[in-house]
Amino acid sequence: MAGMEDDKASSSNSTPFLPKPRRLKGHTDSTSCCIASRDRPRVIVTSGEDGRVCWFDMRCKDFSQLLMDVSTEPVSSLCFKPGNEDMIYVSSGKEIKCFDVRLANREWKPLESYNYNKEEINQIACNSKSSFLAAADDGGEVKIIDIRNQCLYKTLRAGHTSICSSVQFLPWHSWEVISGGLDSTLLMWDFSKGRPNKVADFGLIDVSSNSAGQCLNPAFIHAIAVPEVDMLDKLGKVCAVARGDGVVNVINIESEMTAMKSKSSSNLRKRSQPRSKDGRSTSNVDPDQNGKKRLHLDYSSGGHTTAVSAVAFSMFGERGKFIISGGNDKLVKVWNWSSYPDAGLSESNNGILHLNINVTHKVNHLCTTPTDTDNLILCDTSKVVKVYSIT
Repeated sequence: MAGMEDDKASSSNSTPFLPKPRRLKGHTDSTSCCIASRDRPRVIVTSGEDGRVCWFDMRCKDFSQLLMDVSTEPVSSLCFKPGNEDMIYVSSGKEIKCFDVRLANREWKPLESYNYNKEEINQIACNSKSSFLAAADDGGEVKIIDIRNQCLYKTLRAGHTSICSSVQFLPWHSWEVISGGLDSTLLMWDFSKGRPNKVADFGLIDVSSNSAGQCLNPAFIHAIAVPEVDMLDKLGKVCAVARGDGVVNVINIESEMTAMKSKSSSNLRKRSQPRSKDGRSTSNVDPDQNGKKRLHLDYSSGGHTTAVSAVAFSMFGERGKFIISGGNDKLVKVWNWSSYPDAGLSESNNGILHLNINVTHKVNHLCTTPTDTDNLILCDTSKVVKVYSIT
């Protein structure tokens, strides 16, 4: 029951009491996605299984200021058009629709509509120049749509062998996107050429990790997050990965790519290298070098005990200081990761968990806002959107 909801904050260390969240109402079914405006910091937009998009102004009462019934199917993902946040892209089923919120009407007719995906879309993302839209789907493909010319630009296939759950444009490369899937692989694509480069395969058993208790849960990638352009100088070219085995990884993409290439070259050299009498290679290449650039946050660090379904970099305060994750264990974790950008898998991560929030439903999605209060937005399997103030 909603009235019995107990959203208290606690952690292994002493943490401040967290008041009960604001409860935003407007949806009639589970909420699926939320995004926060940068141009209007108090505005957030949410979507749900009810096919509805709700706009909220946090300066107003806790009811939607604008309701958009845009589909008879669940809305899986949302994104603003950078530079013009009156324009919003909405994915539902296999279709992407574009709406202009200024054309408020009882019957919402899309300005643009794209039907290039053959399977259900899981996430959409727009690049910073508002020229391309990416859509990841159940078929393991990513469609790149040229939104200026309103046509399909490229289909990224033959990379994922299962559902592609998440996709993001890389802000430091104009022609690259990164995608994660239920094949446990993280891929980087040059979408001008349609070629995938494997960044990491989390399906491989990592003997240097402490996640032995999670070995029965596949390391599926459920969500990924990358820093925004103005965070790069401080945070670097990193990616946060939410995994099905309860782990949150932060990886340096450039280092991972270099290590992957080095490992491939090493394997080629090993085949041609002379071996000692006992059959061992005489190479000095460290076989674990690919893992040393990852920050590995699991239950031993106070992390999740079941699948992590959402992850985001904080927009409030010192931007990017926190990574926030939510999971099927009905927990939201606020990680103060900024002091540990190069932490190795074997290093102690005690104290990195800043805040632990108990919620009453499984987390579907979350985002943050650039404000001092009401800065964590949570969508879960209920019809009520929760808003927390994190300090």
